[in-house]
Amino acid sequence: MNPEYDYLFKLLLIGDSGVGKSCLLLRFADDSYLESYISTIGVDFVSDQSIDAFCTVYQLQHRNSCNYFTCSLMQKIRTVEQDGKTIKLQIWDTAGQERFRTITSSYYRGAHGIIVVYDVTDQDSFNNVKQWLNEIDRYAGDNVNKLLVGNKCDLTDQKVVSSETAKAFADELGIPFMEASAKNATNVEETFMAMAAAIKNRMASQPGMNNARPPTVQIKGHPVNQKSGCCSS
Repeated sequence: MNPEYDYLFKLLLIGDSGVGKSCLLLRFADDSYLESYISTIGVDFVSDQSIDAFCTVYQLQHRNSCNYFTCSLMQKIRTVEQDGKTIKLQIWDTAGQERFRTITSSYYRGAHGIIVVYDVTDQDSFNNVKQWLNEIDRYAGDNVNKLLVGNKCDLTDQKVVSSETAKAFADELGIPFMEASAKNATNVEETFMAMAAAIKNRMASQPGMNNARPPTVQIKGHPVNQKSGCCSS
């Protein structure tokens, strides 16, 4: 057991491009919010260090731009306390564009929990949740925890996916559901803490579960056109 933490959980954020996955991650990990970003270019990453280095260099070079870069694979770490236990959350976020779906099994391997994000103002992003859940079934472990999150709930005037519709869908599949806003921090903390608690409870009931560090992820992709996106929530 690592003396610095009791549990190490690998979490994934998946969902269509532009739904605000990166914004949710940055809000939870750094309590920061970026109004807009540019996504996504194809890059080969072979380690956490190379990801961080690439992102840092790009952001330094473009710090005067109103747009920011979303790496095709980004990792953040935050350590939290729950019920007297120290939990280290290793959270991964990647692009949701169809043409960049080359991350597949290596991205999902070793995941303890997966948060599927859609945009409450974008019906298509909600419709595509089924495809993302199919990917989980195909590539992730059988016992992985899932959570459905409707992001941008602050945009009430633009909302097209009702809370009732999304909850009924999640209930039908037996998946917890929450709405959140990265912009005003609504339910962001609660989202990740709920996932951490669910995984901890599952692992506590399975004493033989391995809490070791998840394997390094390697992705290979091809460049795609840069496209402006909005993480308005």
